[in-house]
Amino acid sequence: MKKYSILIFIVSLVALILFQHKVIMPFVYKVIQSDLFLVDSKDQGSQLPISTPLSEIAFMHCNNYIKSKLGSDVSVSFADKPLNAWSLGNYQYVINAEIDITSTTASTITKKYACRINYKNGDNDEGSLDFANWSIEGLSGLDSI
Repeated sequence: MKKYSILIFIVSLVALILFQHKVIMPFVYKVIQSDLFLVDSKDQGSQLPISTPLSEIAFMHCNNYIKSKLGSDVSVSFADKPLNAWSLGNYQYVINAEIDITSTTASTITKKYACRINYKNGDNDEGSLDFANWSIEGLSGLDSI
């Protein structure tokens, strides 16, 4: 059995590669081409920065979230508008902005952050001011949160 173990290994490896090439990959390509992952939404993503009413509300909610997470130990001040805001489509936004953080030792530092936020109600703009209708998907640039 030992003298055939390498041969069995090679034959098994070739069979596995052929199975992946002839069965698995065609199935994956059919799934990708289908409408399985298609999200029908009025909000289209863009590679260019945007400024829309929902992106401004997303910026406000990101700032409020950051302020609530930092607590009362520090004083924060936010810019009037984000540096950039992008729509990822389907009411998902990435907000890039600056924040001034003043600690109890009176030292002020300016940090840039990126906040990924999602509006849960889709085309219905009525609840956009309520933070319960939004979810923070990620926050980077502020290590202390």
